[in-house]
Amino acid sequence: MSPALATATLTFGGTATTLLRFGRFTVLTDPNFLHRGQWAYLGKGLASRRLTQPALRPSDLPPLDAVVLSHLHGDHFDRVARRDLTRSAPLLTTPSAARRLARYHFATTGLATGDVRTLRSGKEELTIEAVPAIHARGFLRRLLPEVMGTVYTHSVRGERQTQVYVTGDTLTGDHVDVVAHAFPHLDSVVAHLGGTRILGRTVTMDDVQGADLVRRVGVPLVVPVHHDDYGVFRSPLEDFLARAPELPGVALRPVARGGTVDLRVG
Repeated sequence: MSPALATATLTFGGTATTLLRFGRFTVLTDPNFLHRGQWAYLGKGLASRRLTQPALRPSDLPPLDAVVLSHLHGDHFDRVARRDLTRSAPLLTTPSAARRLARYHFATTGLATGDVRTLRSGKEELTIEAVPAIHARGFLRRLLPEVMGTVYTHSVRGERQTQVYVTGDTLTGDHVDVVAHAFPHLDSVVAHLGGTRILGRTVTMDDVQGADLVRRVGVPLVVPVHHDDYGVFRSPLEDFLARAPELPGVALRPVARGGTVDLRVG
Protein backbone atom coordinates (compact mmCIF):
# COMPACT_ATOMS: atom_id res chain seq x y z
CA MET A 1 0.00 0.00 0.00
CA SER A 2 1.22 3.51 -0.79
CA PRO A 3 2.49 5.36 2.33
CA ALA A 4 0.24 8.28 1.37
CA LEU A 5 -2.83 6.06 1.65
CA ALA A 6 -1.86 5.06 5.19
CA THR A 7 -1.12 8.61 6.42
CA ALA A 8 -2.56 9.50 9.83
CA THR A 9 -1.18 12.72 11.26
CA LEU A 10 -2.17 15.69 13.39
CA THR A 11 -0.89 19.24 12.90
CA PHE A 12 -1.51 21.39 15.97
CA GLY A 13 -2.75 24.97 15.60
CA GLY A 14 -3.28 25.69 19.30
CA THR A 15 -6.19 25.21 21.73
CA ALA A 16 -8.16 22.34 20.12
CA THR A 17 -7.48 23.43 16.54
CA THR A 18 -5.91 20.61 14.55
CA LEU A 19 -5.50 19.48 10.97
CA LEU A 20 -6.14 15.75 10.84
CA ARG A 21 -4.87 13.98 7.73
CA PHE A 22 -6.04 10.47 6.95
CA GLY A 23 -4.78 9.38 3.54
CA ARG A 24 -6.46 11.71 1.03
CA PHE A 25 -8.71 13.33 3.64
CA THR A 26 -8.00 16.54 5.55
CA VAL A 27 -10.23 17.60 8.44
CA LEU A 28 -10.02 20.81 10.49
CA THR A 29 -11.18 20.64 14.10
CA ASP A 30 -12.38 23.39 16.42
CA PRO A 31 -11.07 26.43 14.49
CA ASN A 32 -9.70 29.07 16.88
CA PHE A 33 -7.67 31.82 15.17
CA LEU A 34 -7.73 34.59 17.78
CA HIS A 35 -4.35 36.14 18.59
CA ARG A 36 -2.64 36.63 21.93
CA GLY A 37 -4.49 39.18 24.03
CA GLN A 38 -7.82 38.84 22.25
CA TRP A 39 -10.88 37.71 24.17
CA ALA A 40 -12.82 34.52 23.49
CA TYR A 41 -16.45 34.71 24.54
CA LEU A 42 -17.80 31.66 26.34
CA GLY A 43 -21.43 32.74 26.68
CA LYS A 44 -23.49 33.75 29.73
CA GLY A 45 -21.26 36.80 30.21
CA LEU A 46 -18.08 34.70 30.49
CA ALA A 47 -14.89 35.39 28.55
CA SER A 48 -11.20 34.47 28.62
CA ARG A 49 -8.15 36.18 27.12
CA ARG A 50 -5.89 34.18 24.80
CA LEU A 51 -2.34 33.77 26.10
CA THR A 52 -0.68 32.35 22.97
CA GLN A 53 -0.39 32.93 19.24
CA PRO A 54 -2.18 30.51 16.89
CA ALA A 55 -0.01 28.47 14.54
CA LEU A 56 -2.68 28.33 11.82
CA ARG A 57 -4.68 31.04 10.04
CA PRO A 58 -7.57 30.59 7.63
CA SER A 59 -5.28 31.62 4.76
CA ASP A 60 -2.83 28.84 5.72
CA LEU A 61 -5.33 26.03 5.39
CA PRO A 62 -5.22 23.43 2.62
CA PRO A 63 -8.43 22.32 0.88
CA LEU A 64 -10.64 20.73 3.52
CA ASP A 65 -12.89 17.71 3.28
CA ALA A 66 -14.70 18.66 6.50
CA VAL A 67 -14.65 20.95 9.50
CA VAL A 68 -15.60 19.32 12.81
CA LEU A 69 -16.66 21.50 15.74
CA SER A 70 -17.05 19.78 19.11
CA HIS A 71 -19.19 22.62 20.48
CA LEU A 72 -19.89 26.30 20.02
CA HIS A 73 -17.60 28.17 22.42
CA GLY A 74 -15.43 31.13 21.47
CA ASP A 75 -12.19 29.25 22.08
CA HIS A 76 -13.30 26.59 19.58
CA PHE A 77 -15.07 28.64 16.93
CA ASP A 78 -14.33 32.35 17.02
CA ARG A 79 -15.28 35.48 15.11
CA VAL A 80 -12.31 35.04 12.73
CA ALA A 81 -13.51 31.55 11.80
CA ARG A 82 -17.04 32.84 11.35
CA ARG A 83 -15.79 35.53 8.97
CA ASP A 84 -13.00 33.81 7.02
CA LEU A 85 -13.49 30.04 7.12
CA THR A 86 -14.46 28.31 3.90
CA ARG A 87 -18.16 27.68 3.29
CA SER A 88 -17.45 24.90 0.76
CA ALA A 89 -16.53 22.14 3.23
CA PRO A 90 -19.23 20.46 5.32
CA LEU A 91 -19.24 21.63 8.94
CA LEU A 92 -20.13 18.79 11.31
CA THR A 93 -21.11 19.74 14.85
CA THR A 94 -23.79 19.36 17.50
CA PRO A 95 -27.40 19.91 16.40
CA SER A 96 -27.73 23.19 18.33
CA ALA A 97 -24.46 24.59 16.94
CA ALA A 98 -25.45 23.50 13.42
CA ARG A 99 -28.66 25.50 13.65
CA ARG A 100 -26.85 28.63 14.83
CA LEU A 101 -24.03 28.47 12.26
CA ALA A 102 -26.34 27.75 9.32
CA ARG A 103 -27.44 31.39 9.46
CA TYR A 104 -23.87 32.35 8.48
CA HIS A 105 -24.14 30.15 5.37
CA PHE A 106 -21.95 27.30 6.57
CA ALA A 107 -22.86 23.86 5.19
CA THR A 108 -23.75 22.54 8.61
CA THR A 109 -24.79 19.05 9.62
CA GLY A 110 -25.88 18.37 13.20
CA LEU A 111 -24.70 15.07 14.63
CA ALA A 112 -26.48 13.53 17.59
CA THR A 113 -24.66 10.83 19.55
CA GLY A 114 -24.19 7.79 17.30
CA ASP A 115 -24.70 9.69 14.05
CA VAL A 116 -22.13 9.00 11.33
CA ARG A 117 -20.95 11.05 8.36
CA THR A 118 -19.00 9.18 5.67
CA LEU A 119 -16.54 10.79 3.25
CA ARG A 120 -15.33 8.87 0.19
CA SER A 121 -12.49 9.42 -2.27
CA GLY A 122 -11.65 6.64 -4.72
CA LYS A 123 -10.80 3.51 -2.76
CA GLU A 124 -10.65 5.40 0.56
CA GLU A 125 -13.36 6.09 3.14
CA LEU A 126 -13.40 8.19 6.30
CA THR A 127 -16.25 7.85 8.78
CA ILE A 128 -16.81 10.46 11.48
CA GLU A 129 -19.05 9.33 14.34
CA ALA A 130 -20.35 11.53 17.17
CA VAL A 131 -19.78 10.00 20.61
CA PRO A 132 -20.87 11.09 24.10
CA ALA A 133 -19.24 13.98 25.92
CA ILE A 134 -20.12 15.88 29.12
CA HIS A 135 -18.81 19.44 29.45
CA ALA A 136 -19.98 19.92 33.04
CA ARG A 137 -22.08 18.38 35.77
CA GLY A 138 -24.69 19.87 38.05
CA PHE A 139 -26.16 23.32 37.48
CA LEU A 140 -23.34 24.36 35.15
CA ARG A 141 -24.24 21.66 32.64
CA ARG A 142 -27.42 23.59 31.83
CA LEU A 143 -25.42 26.78 31.19
CA LEU A 144 -22.86 25.33 28.78
CA PRO A 145 -23.49 24.28 25.17
CA GLU A 146 -23.94 20.65 24.22
CA VAL A 147 -20.67 19.02 23.22
CA MET A 148 -19.64 15.94 21.28
CA GLY A 149 -16.60 13.75 20.91
CA THR A 150 -15.78 12.14 17.57
CA VAL A 151 -14.23 8.90 16.36
CA TYR A 152 -12.53 8.90 12.95
CA THR A 153 -12.14 5.61 11.09
CA HIS A 154 -10.03 5.60 7.91
CA SER A 155 -10.33 2.62 5.57
CA VAL A 156 -8.78 1.68 2.24
CA ARG A 157 -10.57 -0.89 0.07
CA GLY A 158 -12.73 -1.69 3.10
CA GLU A 159 -9.74 -2.45 5.34
CA ARG A 160 -9.42 -0.27 8.42
CA GLN A 161 -6.16 1.68 8.60
CA THR A 162 -6.53 4.05 11.54
CA GLN A 163 -9.10 4.83 14.22
CA VAL A 164 -8.76 7.95 16.36
CA TYR A 165 -10.91 9.29 19.22
CA VAL A 166 -11.03 13.09 19.67
CA THR A 167 -12.56 13.68 23.07
CA GLY A 168 -13.99 17.18 22.68
CA ASP A 169 -14.31 19.28 25.84
CA THR A 170 -15.49 16.50 28.11
CA LEU A 171 -15.02 15.28 31.62
CA THR A 172 -14.26 11.63 32.17
CA GLY A 173 -16.91 9.21 33.42
CA ASP A 174 -19.20 6.36 32.48
CA HIS A 175 -19.90 7.87 29.06
CA VAL A 176 -16.25 7.19 28.19
CA ASP A 177 -16.86 3.50 28.89
CA VAL A 178 -19.55 3.63 26.18
CA VAL A 179 -16.93 4.86 23.72
CA ALA A 180 -14.44 2.20 24.83
CA HIS A 181 -17.02 -0.56 24.37
CA ALA A 182 -18.02 0.65 20.90
CA PHE A 183 -14.42 1.15 19.73
CA PRO A 184 -12.15 -1.44 21.39
CA HIS A 185 -9.29 -1.06 18.88
CA LEU A 186 -8.51 2.66 18.90
CA ASP A 187 -5.06 3.69 17.68
CA SER A 188 -4.96 6.95 19.63
CA VAL A 189 -6.82 9.56 21.62
CA VAL A 190 -6.58 13.31 21.04
CA ALA A 191 -7.37 14.52 24.55
CA HIS A 192 -8.79 17.97 25.35
CA LEU A 193 -7.20 18.74 28.71
CA GLY A 194 -6.46 21.99 30.58
CA GLY A 195 -8.64 21.53 33.65
CA THR A 196 -10.73 24.50 32.53
CA ARG A 197 -12.41 26.23 35.48
CA ILE A 198 -15.61 28.24 35.10
CA LEU A 199 -17.55 29.60 38.08
CA GLY A 200 -15.42 27.46 40.38
CA ARG A 201 -16.19 24.22 38.52
CA THR A 202 -13.92 22.06 36.38
CA VAL A 203 -15.38 21.66 32.88
CA THR A 204 -12.55 19.98 30.93
CA MET A 205 -10.25 17.20 32.04
CA ASP A 206 -7.34 17.98 34.33
CA ASP A 207 -4.37 15.62 34.64
CA VAL A 208 -6.19 13.21 36.96
CA GLN A 209 -9.27 13.00 34.77
CA GLY A 210 -7.17 12.73 31.62
CA ALA A 211 -5.30 9.75 33.02
CA ASP A 212 -8.62 8.15 34.01
CA LEU A 213 -9.99 8.54 30.48
CA VAL A 214 -6.85 6.97 29.01
CA ARG A 215 -7.21 3.95 31.32
CA ARG A 216 -10.89 3.59 30.45
CA VAL A 217 -10.32 3.47 26.68
CA GLY A 218 -7.17 1.34 26.89
CA VAL A 219 -5.51 3.23 24.06
CA PRO A 220 -1.77 2.92 23.21
CA LEU A 221 -1.17 6.58 22.26
CA VAL A 222 -2.36 9.96 23.56
CA VAL A 223 -1.86 13.35 21.92
CA PRO A 224 -2.75 16.08 24.45
CA VAL A 225 -4.18 19.39 23.22
CA HIS A 226 -6.21 22.26 24.74
CA HIS A 227 -3.98 22.90 27.74
CA ASP A 228 -2.28 26.32 27.88
CA ASP A 229 -3.88 28.82 25.50
CA TYR A 230 -6.36 30.57 27.82
CA GLY A 231 -6.43 31.83 31.37
CA VAL A 232 -9.31 29.52 32.28
CA PHE A 233 -6.98 26.54 31.73
CA ARG A 234 -5.67 25.62 35.19
CA SER A 235 -4.04 22.18 34.77
CA PRO A 236 -0.64 22.41 33.04
CA LEU A 237 0.40 19.89 30.42
CA GLU A 238 3.41 18.98 32.59
CA ASP A 239 1.07 17.61 35.26
CA PHE A 240 -0.51 15.23 32.77
CA LEU A 241 2.84 14.14 31.35
CA ALA A 242 4.07 13.45 34.89
CA ARG A 243 1.37 10.76 35.15
CA ALA A 244 3.09 8.63 32.51
CA PRO A 245 4.23 6.05 35.12
CA GLU A 246 0.55 5.45 35.96
CA LEU A 247 -0.15 4.57 32.31
CA PRO A 248 2.14 1.64 31.44
CA GLY A 249 2.17 0.75 27.77
CA VAL A 250 0.77 4.15 26.76
CA ALA A 251 2.83 6.63 24.73
CA LEU A 252 2.17 10.29 25.55
CA ARG A 253 3.00 12.36 22.48
CA PRO A 254 2.80 16.14 23.09
CA VAL A 255 3.01 18.39 20.05
CA ALA A 256 4.11 22.02 19.82
CA ARG A 257 1.93 24.59 18.07
CA GLY A 258 2.73 24.29 14.39
CA GLY A 259 4.15 20.79 14.85
CA THR A 260 2.93 17.54 13.31
CA VAL A 261 2.79 14.09 14.91
CA ASP A 262 1.76 10.62 13.78
CA LEU A 263 -1.50 9.33 15.24
CA ARG A 264 -0.28 5.75 15.49
CA VAL A 265 2.35 3.97 17.53
CA GLY A 266 5.28 2.67 15.50
